[in-house]
Amino acid sequence: MIFDEQHRSQPISRLQVNEAFKRVKANKGSSGIDGISIEQVAQNPRKYLYPLWNRMSSGSYFPKAVRQVLIPKGDGKMRPLGIPTIVDRVAQQVIATELEAVVDKHFHPNSYGYRPNKSAHEAIEQCRINCMKYSWVIDLDIKGFFDNIDHELLLKALKHYTQEKHILLYVERWLNAPVQLADGTLKHPEGKGTPQGGVISPVLANIFLDIVFDKWIAKENPNTPFERYADDIVIHCVNIKEALRLLEKVKKRFKDCKLELNQEKSKIVYCRNNQKRQPPFKVRYQKFDFLGYTFKPRIVKERSKIKLGFSPAISQKSMSRIASELKTMDFHRWVHFPISRIAELLKLKIRGWINYYGKFRMSEMRKVFRLLHIRLVKWIRNKYRRYRKQRWVKAYKYLQSLSRSYPKLFEHWQYEGFRP
Repeated sequence: MIFDEQHRSQPISRLQVNEAFKRVKANKGSSGIDGISIEQVAQNPRKYLYPLWNRMSSGSYFPKAVRQVLIPKGDGKMRPLGIPTIVDRVAQQVIATELEAVVDKHFHPNSYGYRPNKSAHEAIEQCRINCMKYSWVIDLDIKGFFDNIDHELLLKALKHYTQEKHILLYVERWLNAPVQLADGTLKHPEGKGTPQGGVISPVLANIFLDIVFDKWIAKENPNTPFERYADDIVIHCVNIKEALRLLEKVKKRFKDCKLELNQEKSKIVYCRNNQKRQPPFKVRYQKFDFLGYTFKPRIVKERSKIKLGFSPAISQKSMSRIASELKTMDFHRWVHFPISRIAELLKLKIRGWINYYGKFRMSEMRKVFRLLHIRLVKWIRNKYRRYRKQRWVKAYKYLQSLSRSYPKLFEHWQYEGFRP
């Protein structure tokens, strides 16, 4: 046995550490500031996991600095991610698993993010149903949520759910862990923020917003439906007066909890789902984005009747992100591969896009696959000399003949209307 459970002061078992590592390994991910990979830990658990369990059991565990990585956002700005070391990730997973078992049963049913047996699709479906019932939506955007969570308030919220000393001890240490910037300098948190990218961060975010928003609005406005996925929040209102009044109350609530709404992105939206009914004033917003989907008035078929609905479909931001990903892959230059190999390499990505964005109004994804077909036509022209000097239409017709001969070659060709 790697671990010896004698003489421990904290209630953490070797099984918890082993199970936590299995989950970290399954989620993959890059190494932290120490450069140690998941494979290295897996090959020598005695060297890495035993000391971790020993330190966590005795209360002498202290996390290393978090490595900061900047990734592009949809609006062109950069989002900072904090990458803990593999060992620290295992430690966070131990506490996160223990914490989830305690707090999840107390969370509001309208909270969908990072919870067992809950999904983004459930949140989108519930939002779609409520948009058909209620005429107005408040689309909330919290300014730099993860970077501005107040540590004192977060620990206070955490103590509302658990008094376990080892959980409180290690959460406080993770909150105070420094961040290593790209130039190697260390940035110490100033009493606020939890790095995105940490295993424990989603659980802590849910705990914080459950107290700050979910339970507050359930008490103040018990008949007001909402959907929350982490810090993405949509509130449904009967009329514009209720929406305006509630938005001001939410602003004040967040200000009291040391958070701020993004004034440019937070807005009140009119859910137009009736051709005849119009408000007696000019409406500024008639659509909003939620979890990669755009909700807006669309023609829908319901019980063999055609009517105007307010339904979700893949957003323009999501399509732009996929287009950028296709461009970055540069697979039209992979002329040394046969087309079957390209289809194999793209299979998981295409399946992932269909599984997530094809859940609602899948036909809107034709634009995405049109871009993919353009890239494949480029590959054909680069691969085969006979198509280089001819017009694009010749290469496109060759791609069409491939889709007829091998309808299951690419993942999306199996669906009606998605072939070239």
